[in-house]
Amino acid sequence: MTAPADLVLTNAEVHTLAPPEDGGDRVEEAVAVRDGRIVRVDSAYEVGFLEGAGTEVVDCEGATVLPGFVDAHTHMEMVGRTLVHADLSGAADAGEALDRLADRAAATEGWVLGYGYDESAWPETEYLTREGLDRVSENRPVAAFREDMHVASVNSVVLDRYGEEMPEADVRTAGGRPTGVLVEGAVDVLFEHTAPDYADTRELVVAARDHAHERGVTGVHEMVRNSHAPRVYRALDRAGELGLRVRLNYWTDHLDALEELGATTGHGSEMVRVGAVKSYTDGSFGGRTAKLSSPYADADTTGQWVVEPDRLREYVARADGAGLQFAAHAIGDEAVEATLEAYAEASDRRHRVEHAELLTDDTIERFADLGVVASVQPNFLKWAREGGLYEARLGERAARTNRYADLLAAGVVVAFGSDCMPLDPLFGVDQAVTAPADSQRLTVTQALRAYTYGGAYAAGEEDERGTVEPGKRADLTVLADSPWEADAVADVDVALTVVDGQVVHDGRD
Repeated sequence: MTAPADLVLTNAEVHTLAPPEDGGDRVEEAVAVRDGRIVRVDSAYEVGFLEGAGTEVVDCEGATVLPGFVDAHTHMEMVGRTLVHADLSGAADAGEALDRLADRAAATEGWVLGYGYDESAWPETEYLTREGLDRVSENRPVAAFREDMHVASVNSVVLDRYGEEMPEADVRTAGGRPTGVLVEGAVDVLFEHTAPDYADTRELVVAARDHAHERGVTGVHEMVRNSHAPRVYRALDRAGELGLRVRLNYWTDHLDALEELGATTGHGSEMVRVGAVKSYTDGSFGGRTAKLSSPYADADTTGQWVVEPDRLREYVARADGAGLQFAAHAIGDEAVEATLEAYAEASDRRHRVEHAELLTDDTIERFADLGVVASVQPNFLKWAREGGLYEARLGERAARTNRYADLLAAGVVVAFGSDCMPLDPLFGVDQAVTAPADSQRLTVTQALRAYTYGGAYAAGEEDERGTVEPGKRADLTVLADSPWEADAVADVDVALTVVDGQVVHDGRD
């Protein structure tokens, strides 16, 4: 006799979101879960035979059941900082951002920190500067991080205390005087001096986890560097309190330790595993530090290397030889090309390019030939609209950014992530399905698959999760309304988030 299910979701619109090569998306009415795995996806009538006295039966009332969202590129500690410190995202202008920092200053002591500002959306389209931040406080350090985390703005106190530690080239000046705007290596100095301790990191991670659950996220590919976060995740896992699948992508700073431990990609528990080794190559478009093959439209520069191509090839060879996947941040077309050149000498470990914002036709073809995963952020399409950041920085090249449709057409696997700008898969899906260019725009099914199956494939775990099929882990996202029928996908509410067969978020009334 077949054992009863632990959980049944019924009266639903269940989408398997299987990839085209496996038959494509199939729609059913119900799904049954036992011992953390999906055991049946079928009609409500057939699944009803698996209901027993101890079965939790959820009437979804027509809601849409999907595989759990996987954020393939995020920074949970930074998400937590936005939740705990001043949240500068969505500020209408510099004045509102400064007001939020002032409110934070009035409620705290020590550092005044804010995260997530985007000057490209402001009327003045100028970074925050020391003059504005000095008005927040003249005697306490104040730092406001741009949402890409490659640019930060600080007050005079920060420059006086820590300016000598910062690379001179990464401290912006006007008339020979620092403006308070920092990029790349100078921003790293800020991260060092504002790093949270273990207890604070736990607070940030728990806040970010709860936020992720509210948005239907069941797993994250977390980028970690000199952080207590890996210890926090493992402690929560041991205590049975994590409720989130975490794939730790360690920075190249940790490569020696990973080699010494023999920790290969995939090593770990069911909930916390070693992922890739992460490196920068270039910077960002926001800071004009992404590496381009020809100058920016609004500045006489082609950006900069954060990690030179020769050094990148060394890192890739070491990681690949140690059984580790590699994930290289590459935004500009020259940086993406250098990354693929490094991967051409490596074995097939589903190495990844993070962001891949500016691509050529030849580069897309090479992605496909090498089997490299495009780990990209649909949120960035907010900068692709008329008059947006891409147009300002790149001119006519803006149409060649974020070419998700072209990547899929070439056979490249696309994995969606947020880079916490913001952490919200439905916002990203909405950006992808309303993108301005045909080369960027996806169908709802394609976009959802990139936020589910794409992340599972990038982790080499597509046999375990990423679709709603018998035998897979029961990581599920239930949406109150159908994203296929919604006027705006971003406005759809998350009704339930299920991880390993357990409801970790219930957003129903």
